[in-house]
Order: sequence, then structure tokens, then C-alpha cells
Amino acid sequence: MILIFLTTFGTVFIAEIVGDKLLYTTGVLATRYRTAPIMVGMTVAFMAKMGVAVMIGKAISTLPPWLVASVTTLSFLGVAYTLWRKPDSVSESKKPYRSSKAAAVSFAAIFFSEWGDVGQITAATLAAKYRLPLVVWLGAVAAMITKGTLAAFLGAGIRRWIQDRISPKIVRYLAVGLLLLLGLLSVLEILLDRR
Repeated sequence: MILIFLTTFGTVFIAEIVGDKLLYTTGVLATRYRTAPIMVGMTVAFMAKMGVAVMIGKAISTLPPWLVASVTTLSFLGVAYTLWRKPDSVSESKKPYRSSKAAAVSFAAIFFSEWGDVGQITAATLAAKYRLPLVVWLGAVAAMITKGTLAAFLGAGIRRWIQDRISPKIVRYLAVGLLLLLGLLSVLEILLDRR
């Protein structure tokens, strides 16, 4: 069982780390919110997504690409809107955002995007192959949390560096711009898949 866990961890981690949009999304979130709530939202989202992957197996890979890309696009646009509305600094009359809000934004950004991606398909395939769904689920979730943790801490480190050097308004514009770009890339994915 440990070999299956490690095989799943390594396979899903490698599959997810290469060119994954969620890596960038988590990094962007970490530039705006504290790391701990992001980790909570991210962990719950990864647990749910990999649970679905393991339960449904290969059926996820049959979702129409336009549907997957559409949900991903809406997710990126929703997070961009949320970041756009977030003030640049906390006024004296306002309290800092609750951790639950940061966790909810993180959960939504991750849970509602990239369904049927290579990590889920890999987990689904391994669950079908080894017939140990719990072990595969644990390995896949561990891989996703490892990837997300790297992105969140990198984003948090960048946030601290940026806070000392760049206006919060510019950071917000850049974060929203990056998310809009990722949304646009998802739209292009829809259009190119229809050809």
C-alpha cells in the first residue's frame, strides 16, 4: 500500500506541477490573503476534487472540453472580480478580512476550476488500476497539497517583498490582470477545441 501511495503521490505531483494554472492561482491568492486560510480552503477543495476523481474514475475524462474550460473561465473571472473589489489597505474603521472569507475564496478558486485535468484523470486511472481508492485518494490529495503549499508560501514570500516596494493598487491590478489572462486562455481553449 505504501508503494501505491508513493506512486500516486509522485505521478499526480509531476502531472500537476507542469503548466498548471492552479499553481499560479494559489500564488496570486497568497499575495492578497494570509497563507493559513488559503491552505484550509485549498486542502478542502483538493480533498473534494480528488474524492470525486477517485469515485467517478475515468468518467471525468469524458466531460466535454468546452464545459471544463467554461467552468474554469468563470472561476478565474470570479476570483478576479473578488480581488478587484478588495480594498488595497485596511481602513481604521474596517477590520481585516476574516479567515473564513479567504478560505472560501481559495476553495472556490480551486474547486470550480480545471475539472477533468491531468491530476484528476491520473488519480482516477490509478484508482481503477490498483482498486485501493482510499490509498490513491490519500496520495493524490497529498500531492495536490504539496503543490499548493509550495505556491502559497512562494506567494506569501512575494507578498512580503512586494508590500515593502510596490503600491497595493498596482499589485491588485497585476493580480486581476493575471487572472483575466488565465480566464482568456480558458476561453481560447474552448474556441480551439471546437475546431
